[in-house]
Amino acid sequence: MFLLAMRSIRKRPGRFLATLLSAFLGAAIIMTFNSMHDTAAQSGVDQVSKETLTTAASVVGGYGTLLVFFAVASTLTVTVRQRAAELELLRCSGATPGQIKRMVVGEAVAVALVGAVLAIGPAMLGGQALLGVFQDSGQVARSVDHSFGPVALLSGVDITLLAAAGAAFLAVRRATRGPRRAGRARTYLAYAALGLGAVAATSTFAFSATDEALMAAPAYGAILLSVGCALLAPRLLKGVLDALPLTGASGWLAVRNLRRRADHLAGILMSLILFTAVSTATLYMQAVESDAVAASGLVKSVDAKNLESLNYTVVGIIVVFVCVMLVNSLYAATSYRSREFGQQRLAGATPGQVLGTVGAEGLILTVVGLFFGTVAALAGIVPFTMVRTDSVLPDQGLGIWLAVASIAAAATLGTSLATARRVLRTPAIGAVGLAA
Repeated sequence: MFLLAMRSIRKRPGRFLATLLSAFLGAAIIMTFNSMHDTAAQSGVDQVSKETLTTAASVVGGYGTLLVFFAVASTLTVTVRQRAAELELLRCSGATPGQIKRMVVGEAVAVALVGAVLAIGPAMLGGQALLGVFQDSGQVARSVDHSFGPVALLSGVDITLLAAAGAAFLAVRRATRGPRRAGRARTYLAYAALGLGAVAATSTFAFSATDEALMAAPAYGAILLSVGCALLAPRLLKGVLDALPLTGASGWLAVRNLRRRADHLAGILMSLILFTAVSTATLYMQAVESDAVAASGLVKSVDAKNLESLNYTVVGIIVVFVCVMLVNSLYAATSYRSREFGQQRLAGATPGQVLGTVGAEGLILTVVGLFFGTVAALAGIVPFTMVRTDSVLPDQGLGIWLAVASIAAAATLGTSLATARRVLRTPAIGAVGLAA
């Protein structure tokens, strides 16, 4: 099976580019921040600098690990589903489900290893740049030199390989065993995340306005609620589509396509919900905190500066990863529909009508993702704002939310339409014949 996996990669390397990019970015981020552990472990580093570096590595490293898994999982899920016919042919040829799983996992691990190795150089440069940011803000002493050691290297490679292997195993397991059992487990996990998220968000009222840990409870509440909504993405999408009164050929076809492909689009909608919730909640709560400190006339402590830097860094990482996840998943899902687009054109649809359908699908996905992501974010923002400022909603207005929504819409609609336009360059008869 290993030899078959290597042969599959050499035969069609383009199929694995999305996984390679996700693994590369994930390993680069993990190694960049975990190099702060190596830097803090050097002799002669003062206690304040060591605490700043260790906190940054621990917090962002944890987020990075989670995001690596989601990024690789989303791309591998799309890839495995598109290879359903190929995997079924292998089974008919005598391959057992275990052999197929080992082949797919072997492919993912091999590609992830290449991505992790390629990420070492950029991670070294990123670690030096990150240390410079902490030094410029006064959080780390100028005398501290950057170190890229075994903690950064081993954590980056190990986490990336484990994430790739786990994501590949889950993707091929679902493809070979069917969605029913996986759907039941996902539902249980979703309700557990929603319950824990509600408890975490509600526990915010147990803190006082001056507690240093005030932001932790609503932040984790928003994250868990967004995870719960993301796990329920197919069900939420189907519920919205059932109540959506769209007219016109493009709108009707978009709703029909989305309802039929709801399970396949779960990864895309999951990315939109997580991005909207985590980014919106973090940015608004940090803005409320900064304004409250400024209004009190106090000077931010080193811990407060660390928290602010980490919050903005986490949001930046999420923006990059979600954009990669969306672009990878949407590109793979849209380019795979060449035969479908060709059949529609042979049935009388114009390229403009096909693009209109794709645009309507992307718009519906964006609106649904933004809605449920915003609800999850508000579940954390409102309790935090009430405790910190005695107001229900932040005074910052819609500016932050509009920025988040613009990024989500640009990534979703831009990728879908650009990929569909490229696919439509192939003549309809050729598209149907090549995909057959």
